[in-house]
Amino acid sequence: MDIAVVALSFAAIFVVELPDKTFIAALVLSTRYPGRFVWIGVGLAFLIQTLIAVSVGRVITFLPDTAVKVVAAVIFLAGAILLFREAPKADAEEAGTEDEFAAKADARAAKTGLAAIGASFIVLFAAEWGDLSQLLTISLVSKYDEPVSVFLGAWLALLAVSGLAVLAGRFLLQRIRLSLVYYLGGGICLILEALTIYEIAFS
Repeated sequence: MDIAVVALSFAAIFVVELPDKTFIAALVLSTRYPGRFVWIGVGLAFLIQTLIAVSVGRVITFLPDTAVKVVAAVIFLAGAILLFREAPKADAEEAGTEDEFAAKADARAAKTGLAAIGASFIVLFAAEWGDLSQLLTISLVSKYDEPVSVFLGAWLALLAVSGLAVLAGRFLLQRIRLSLVYYLGGGICLILEALTIYEIAFS
């Protein structure tokens, strides 16, 4: 295990996922179900999705080294473009995203225990396929070939984001503009993309 890769994966996924609909979904679910059960259900959904993303990234590492780095660079660049494009409208769309997940949660009767865990798992598992954090996880595994380290960093980041949403989501949304977090995430993606291009050019 490489602690530096764990830290890098955590930082990249945390910043990218913080303004994502994951945060809003966990926040809304925690207003319907007990927070600890929401966090467990969401965490289990992220566990499976992160394992799948890491597995895909691991398969990519069997490609030629230059091809792997090119794929990683393209994903980092796409992530930056997506975040910068979405940033200006992020604050305005926040309420709509809350309403979307509120409707999904309200479609299920109030639940506790295993029922609340299952409901939270289903909502997040269905909503989060193919999002930017999964693409970044794939690219980080392909770039560093450290699947265990990337898995640990990425999953811990997702647990941290959903935990923040459950514990203090409303407080944070009132004080932090999502658009600024989008721009920060886009900047991190650009840095990773530039580092990857540098490695391609000088390796």
